Amino acid sequence: MVLSAERVQLNLLQLSAAGGPPRDSPVSTVVTAATWAVGLQAVRRAPLTPSLLSQHFSADPVAASIMKIHTFNKDRERVKLGVDTIARYLDNIHLHPEEEKYRKIKLQNKVFQERINCLEGTHEFFEAIGFQKALLAVPDQEGPEEFYVLSEAALAQPQSLERHKEQLLGAEPLRATLARQRRIFRPSALASQFDLPADFFSLTAEEVKREQRLRSEAVERLSVLRTKAMREKEEQREMRKYTYTLLRVRLPDGCLLQGTFYARERVAVLYGFVREALQSDWLPFELLASGGQKLSEDENLAFNECGLVPSALLTFSWDAAVLEDIKAAGADPDSSILKPELLSAIEKLS
Repeated sequence: MVLSAERVQLNLLQLSAAGGPPRDSPVSTVVTAATWAVGLQAVRRAPLTPSLLSQHFSADPVAASIMKIHTFNKDRERVKLGVDTIARYLDNIHLHPEEEKYRKIKLQNKVFQERINCLEGTHEFFEAIGFQKALLAVPDQEGPEEFYVLSEAALAQPQSLERHKEQLLGAEPLRATLARQRRIFRPSALASQFDLPADFFSLTAEEVKREQRLRSEAVERLSVLRTKAMREKEEQREMRKYTYTLLRVRLPDGCLLQGTFYARERVAVLYGFVREALQSDWLPFELLASGGQKLSEDENLAFNECGLVPSALLTFSWDAAVLEDIKAAGADPDSSILKPELLSAIEKLS
């Protein structure tokens, strides 16, 4: 099959501080590689950049500029200092609307240069809320200097300036989270076959092939000499190659539950993912890896530490006591256990 890529969706709850109430969840998009979801649109996965953010918040440039300020400037103390300084500019305008001097900000001013100009997104913020650049004469100085000047239209809407100030002060850095891209498949003999896109690997496809060839040659030369510690070290190095892992869980009725995870996420995350899909989500269950190895929900192990990368097929099993209760009640232990709304979207694995 061609894998429907996982999508990385922005934590929209954090947008509430920058653009009002959280929006609806992003619309699902099917591609063959990981994607970023920004706002309500999806694009092919790439580093989250200021231009990408502006593109997807073009309808709300104020929100976009605020997110840039808080997301792309890593020095949090410097961000706070710059944001507080901008807030003071706006407070002065709000408190002294008749005084023209507060509506002008000299761009070469030392405070502006040291606290604001150095932050990405600040110029976009000023322009989005109604400031315009202008060359103005300065007393006792030969040539003009560049200023930000608040437009008359923006000055006539003090409530908007106050709202934008509060949004700026209350915003948080935008965080990316991995969308699980949950899918349900009918029972299939292809359950253990995975076709992964290139972005599941930290290396390019060519680099992976080259490393595999070199490793095979090295193994032939050193297989007799390698100690157990050497083999374990090599296995760990192999595991770090993967960015994501695609996991399938075979359920008692043979159906398959699939999701995408970061390779370094913990096993407990998979238990939570499965539990969310169950009709009886309060009943204890177990997940077994190949060979019948039980994966403990309580162990603080990552998928790449368990060998569950870049893909794996696991088996769902009810806790032994639950299974006995099911049988004692005369129920079929192999009946469907998924929520009806998930079964309604079941697919054929091909």
